[in-house]
Amino acid sequence: MKIHGKTAAEIYDCVRTLALSRQLSAGASLPPVRDLAVDLGVNRNTVAAAYRRLVTAGIAVTQGRLGTIIRDPFQAGEQEGTLANSPLTDFASGNPNPAWLPDANAALRLRPYKTRLYGEPIINAGLEDHLRTWFQPDAPARFEIDLTHGAVDAIERLLGAYLVAGDKVAVENPCFLSSINTLRTIGLQTVGVPVDAQGMQADGLEAALAKGAQAVIITPRAHNPTGCNLSDKRARALSRLLARHPDVMVIVDDHFALLSNAPYHSPIPDNAYRWALIRSFSKALGPDVRLAAVASDTATSRQLRLRLATGTNWVSHLLQDIVEVQLTRPETVALLTQARADYVRRRKALEDALHAQDIDFLAQGDGLNLWVPLQTDDQAIALALARQGWLVRHGDAFSVQDAVKGLRITISNIEPAQCTRLAQDLKHSLG
Repeated sequence: MKIHGKTAAEIYDCVRTLALSRQLSAGASLPPVRDLAVDLGVNRNTVAAAYRRLVTAGIAVTQGRLGTIIRDPFQAGEQEGTLANSPLTDFASGNPNPAWLPDANAALRLRPYKTRLYGEPIINAGLEDHLRTWFQPDAPARFEIDLTHGAVDAIERLLGAYLVAGDKVAVENPCFLSSINTLRTIGLQTVGVPVDAQGMQADGLEAALAKGAQAVIITPRAHNPTGCNLSDKRARALSRLLARHPDVMVIVDDHFALLSNAPYHSPIPDNAYRWALIRSFSKALGPDVRLAAVASDTATSRQLRLRLATGTNWVSHLLQDIVEVQLTRPETVALLTQARADYVRRRKALEDALHAQDIDFLAQGDGLNLWVPLQTDDQAIALALARQGWLVRHGDAFSVQDAVKGLRITISNIEPAQCTRLAQDLKHSLG
């Protein structure tokens, strides 16, 4: 196996061919930049550029001081969900509590399915009217409504409409698992922006934009994994910053909108050329309801519809019927009100238990997860908790570039007695 080439493109093509032919197997280390530059008789910047392109294309991965290695193309990133057949008490899944999910069968009984064919309107008229009323107070003045197969599908299609492999996208650090996997799959570079109790930090976003980020994904409420919410002050700071970069694509993923206790504060500036506000139904109506509503500017809406055309242009009207009935039923509204209060109760029980053990956590959070920041080896702490019967997620899975240490604990099913024991076991593990 011999790497050859005199330009960055030639070196890239050579390594790519070696990887595809499996002459360079997954996990194989590439020569250090300096060594390969000497061997090929080229400037080290030429090799560095080739390596950057290999990383951008998903062929290689950089591991800091450990160098650059060939990436396993079939290695999936971590996903949300339960661990099958695990003997551990699972507080790692990120799932909603099934007790608070409306009955889809009841919706179909109220509105039996009728056949739709090609060429019919792509959105149910009643559902579109409901969504337009819902978005009206929060979206910029003029917007169009579209539907996608969930929030992650919306993000992938929106980014694919404007960006190409190698472009940079600013995301929160720590970041939602599915966003990390989506960006990696389509070959976009993530630029991590720190978050605190008030959401994405404006200084961090400014630094990301200075590095060339052409899009930003912002979670305004119930950020996953930390649970933080954008404050009004922080949203205004982000909006002022983005107003100086009107060409940057602004995607707001308001995934917890139906259940959130926090008010919505918009970071979208009035002069943004390309923007989208996404609201999905998976946390409130169930993960199997693969549907998200997207409000966006007219040009972005047209691009989104073109990207949906390859999938025959519409989200299943069967799902639309279910969602429309559920959203407009008083029984569903009452159920969501109960769910909202129940998630708050469970979160407070865990917060009280952690406070009693003098364990820091991100306060005033929302959503299905609580975040415990750590200054020590979070993977070792998660392993110690597993030995005591608890399954939680550590920060590695959510980290973008700079490692973020902490534990994400899903609170949707946690009981007060479990909160006390978990906090005590965590204190013991830390001690």
